[in-house]
Amino acid sequence: MAVWSGPACAGFLALAVGCVLLVQPELPGSVLRALWGPVLWTSSPGGTSAEGRLAAAWEALIVRPARPWSRVAVGVNACVDVVLSGVKLLQALGLSPGNGEDHRVLHSGEDLKEAFVHFMGKGAAAERFFSDEQAFHNISQIASTLPGAQHYVGGNAALIGQKLAANSDLKVLLCGPVGPKLHQLLDDNVVVPPESMQEVDEFHLILEYQAGEQWEHLTAPNANRFIFSHDLSNGAMNMLEVFVSSLEEFQPDLVVLSGLHMMEGQSKEIQKKRLLQAVISISDIPTDIPVHLELASMTDRELMSSIMHQVFPLVNSLGLNEQELLFLSQSASGPHSSLLAWSGVPDVGVVSDILFWILKEHGRSEKRASDLTRIHFHTLAYHILATVDGHWGNQLASVAAGARVAGTQACASEMIDTSRVSLKAPQEFLTSHSEAGSRISVNPDEPVVQWYREGISFHFTPVLVCKDPIRTVGLGDAISAEGLFYSEVYPH
Repeated sequence: MAVWSGPACAGFLALAVGCVLLVQPELPGSVLRALWGPVLWTSSPGGTSAEGRLAAAWEALIVRPARPWSRVAVGVNACVDVVLSGVKLLQALGLSPGNGEDHRVLHSGEDLKEAFVHFMGKGAAAERFFSDEQAFHNISQIASTLPGAQHYVGGNAALIGQKLAANSDLKVLLCGPVGPKLHQLLDDNVVVPPESMQEVDEFHLILEYQAGEQWEHLTAPNANRFIFSHDLSNGAMNMLEVFVSSLEEFQPDLVVLSGLHMMEGQSKEIQKKRLLQAVISISDIPTDIPVHLELASMTDRELMSSIMHQVFPLVNSLGLNEQELLFLSQSASGPHSSLLAWSGVPDVGVVSDILFWILKEHGRSEKRASDLTRIHFHTLAYHILATVDGHWGNQLASVAAGARVAGTQACASEMIDTSRVSLKAPQEFLTSHSEAGSRISVNPDEPVVQWYREGISFHFTPVLVCKDPIRTVGLGDAISAEGLFYSEVYPH
C-alpha cells in the first residue's frame, strides 16, 4: 500500500478543495476553513513544515523601530536563581508526594511539598513566599549543593535588564538588591548604582519539572516550574526610591518596573503603606518617559486590585501571562472572572475580552487620565499585543520578536530549530465571547493576525513551542524585554 508524503497530501487536499468550490461555490466560510485548515498547516510543496514557514515569515516581519531606545532603566527586584529538579530536591529533603494542596504562604517543608505537588499536577507555574528564615536557609543550602543545581541571574528586573543588555548598542541601568554573586553573573553592559549593592545575595529556588515527568503517582502534563523564597529586600521593594532617584542622572528613554508581587509576603498594613509610597515614587518619573510594568504570579486579590486601581494608570505598558491575566479579572470582577482556571490552551476570545476590558476600564481614554496604552500577553502557545490606537508602533515586529525568543530561549538555541519546536496554537478562533467576535484562521505564512475593537488593536501570533525545553525560568521576562526592544512609542 502506498504511503502518502506530507506535500502529496497537501496537494491532494488543495485539489479536492478546488473541485468542491467548482461544484459548490456558495459554501459557507466555516466549511471552507475546515477544508483549508489542514492544507495551510501541512508541509508546503517544497517540503517546508508549517513551523519552518512560520519562522521564515517572522524573520521578514522583525525589523528595528524607526526610533529605537538607547538607555533603559530597570528595577527593582533582583536575586540569584538556584535552578534544579523539584522532585530531586524534595526527595533529598526526605519527602514523598502524597496529596497536593495550594498554600498562599509556605511555613514548612510539608507546605512546600504539598504546593509543589498541587502545581506539578496541573503543569502550572507558581511563586510563593517561605516564611521561616532558618528553614529556608537550610533548604537553600541543600538545593545549592545538589548535583545539577545551577546559579543564574534572577528576579524579573534583573532578567529583563540582562536580556536587554545583550544588545550592545543599548545602555541598561539595573536597580535592585545586587549581592556579589549576582553582580558577577550580570552582563558587562549593565550599570548597577553603588547604592544598589548589598553584601549578601537574595536566593530564589526554582524547582523545575519536565513534561511527562513522574514522581510516584504524580505525572506533569507539561514542563514548568515552582518558585519560592524568603526574600525580605525584594519583598519590601527596598530599592524603589534609590531606583527613581537614579533616573535623573541616567536619563533613560524607557523605564521597566517589576517586583510589586513580592509585597505579598508583607502584612496588610505594610502592603498598603508601601504601595502608597510606590505610587508616589512612580508619579515622580517624568511623564515623557514611558514606563512598562511587568506582573508576576500572585495570590492576594486585594493587593492585585489595589495595584490595578493605583498603579496601572501611572504606567504605559503591562507584561503578563495567562495566570496573571485571569487572576486580575477575578480580583476586580472583570469578564470571565467566574472561570476558576484555564483548561488547556487559554481560549483566545476569553483572553481578548479581558485585555479589552483592562484597556477600556483602566487604560487611556478621553474621559480618563490614565497612561496605560499597551499590554503584551504571553502564554505557552501564542502571544497577543493589545494597544490603544495612536500610541505605539512596530507592533507586528514586537509581537513576532517576543514569540520568537520564547522558542529560542526555551530550546537554548540561537535561531529557531524547526525540528525541536511545534505549533500548539489554535488553527482558528473567535476574537470575543462577550460580543459577536469574528472567526479568524491562522496561516503560518502570515503568522501575525490583527483585529480591532473600539479603538484598540490586537496583534496575535502563535509560538513555536520547544518540545524538550532546556530552561523555562525567565521566559516571560525575555519575552517582555524582546517585545519592548522592538516597540516604538509615539511622542505625545
